[in-house]
Amino acid sequence: MVARAARPEVLALIPARGGSKGIPRKNIRDFAGHPLIAYSIAAGLQAETVTRVIVSTDDEEIAAVSRGCGADIPFLRPAEYAQDNTLDLPVFQHALRWLAENEHYQPDVIVQLRPTSPIRPPDCVDQAVRMLLEHPEADSVRGVVPAAQNPFKMWRVDRVSRRMQPLLTVEGIAEAYNAPRQALPPVYWQTGHIDAVRPAAILGGSMSGKIILALTLDPRYTVDIDDLNDWQQAEWLLRQGGLPAILPTMDVGQAFSLPKTS
Repeated sequence: MVARAARPEVLALIPARGGSKGIPRKNIRDFAGHPLIAYSIAAGLQAETVTRVIVSTDDEEIAAVSRGCGADIPFLRPAEYAQDNTLDLPVFQHALRWLAENEHYQPDVIVQLRPTSPIRPPDCVDQAVRMLLEHPEADSVRGVVPAAQNPFKMWRVDRVSRRMQPLLTVEGIAEAYNAPRQALPPVYWQTGHIDAVRPAAILGGSMSGKIILALTLDPRYTVDIDDLNDWQQAEWLLRQGGLPAILPTMDVGQAFSLPKTS
């Protein structure tokens, strides 16, 4: 009898600190009937490839809501990793090191699911993980969409002289900024929907590593919630946009008296 290969250990990690200033209590605020963070937790729980879903937070209330949505909270994030200027890298390094030291747990892949990109294509997590596993040479897979604005038509402007210099040039095209868009190389904008990364890259000091593969997503899903206008537009898109999306199956809003949208 041939033994089956061990299933890869895939950790979905959701960073959610408590000190959001743009939208207070953003991560647990009611978004179309569920806490905002519930959408990212659902994306991890419903993915076939994901074996564990953890929320990294410094906030007891976010931790309680996240548990109610089905996430694991094995630790509370130390305050030094939950400041306004804290980058993703130390948050993910802390999680990986804590899990290795306290649980002897070492995932093969770590997936980042940002709460501020709640509207995801149903299969995007599994697509990203499988792409990374199928390409051992790659360090990460990142979700991208075709860019709405073409950087070959962008400029730098000298503040004193007001003279313009093209931001980018294209080999073989003398004046790319005057060329039709169809003649220029296609470019892509990274989104916050999904990143699948090898832990070695993160522990080595990078959230992406050197070899990054692109998972091209439908640009209609492009949502990044920074302010209340973004919030309202995203809720409309989820309710009225007609896009298949990952939705939470549990509602903990009443139990925790979540702040509502205005």
